Amino acid sequence: MRLGTSFPLQHSNASEWASNQYKLGCRTVVFPVQSNESEDRIIEYKKAADEAGLTIAEVGIWRNALAKDPDERKKNMDYCVEQLRLADYVGAGCCVNVAGAFGPVWDGGYRANFSDEARKEIVRMVREIIDRADVKNTYFTLEPMPWMIPTGPDDYLRLIEEVDREHFAVHMDVINMINSVDRYFFSTEFVDECVDKLGGLIRSCHVKDVHLNSAYTLRLEECAPGCGEFPLRYYAEKMDAIDPDMPMILEHLNTDDEYIKYMGYLKEKLNGLYKTV
Repeated sequence: MRLGTSFPLQHSNASEWASNQYKLGCRTVVFPVQSNESEDRIIEYKKAADEAGLTIAEVGIWRNALAKDPDERKKNMDYCVEQLRLADYVGAGCCVNVAGAFGPVWDGGYRANFSDEARKEIVRMVREIIDRADVKNTYFTLEPMPWMIPTGPDDYLRLIEEVDREHFAVHMDVINMINSVDRYFFSTEFVDECVDKLGGLIRSCHVKDVHLNSAYTLRLEECAPGCGEFPLRYYAEKMDAIDPDMPMILEHLNTDDEYIKYMGYLKEKLNGLYKTV
């Protein structure tokens, strides 16, 4: 597998960006340039990644393509299409977004997120993005979330069948799916279930941790690697068995120092699993 981060670190140019990522221990990256930036800048960063031996794991979207306001929805849908085309252009393993929310917070949890209408809209949205982008070599994926479709492997499989598009695949964020005591306490079994049902469809993974707070009622909190109880090495071993070049992306930290610290932890914890060249 290849370790990477979702954070570009401080840098002044593409070569410095790629060099900093490589020195940190990354052998894959999240592409830091957006589709609405200049083609020269896109090419510059792609070339820097190639020269440093960094694969491009994913291109992110992170906008609500199901926004209630029609103008916002159109703008976000157009951006999704262009980001997917960018992923194809730079050779990324996938382009990733969340399904979207039926409420004021773009990634928020609402009852309406699980309605029949929401499911139909998500299927329509994914199909339209893939059909309009007409990509050849990459995949559109949805990051699982605790409070929107898909929340687990069965839900993801159902969605793949409903979408019925060759270039729709799986983004694996197993921590986002730890939303119950069963999945928390039987986490290795849940990892196995994800692998058994989704294994060959996974294109990129996120890595972080989860902690069960002792306060009532059930409080599962995302945290940095090593600050929770999730079996990270077991997870990494299973993803590596699927693909020895599987991207494992550290995310949701705030500073260069935090990324340096927790990449150090991951390299120690996952010693012997991740690529070093």
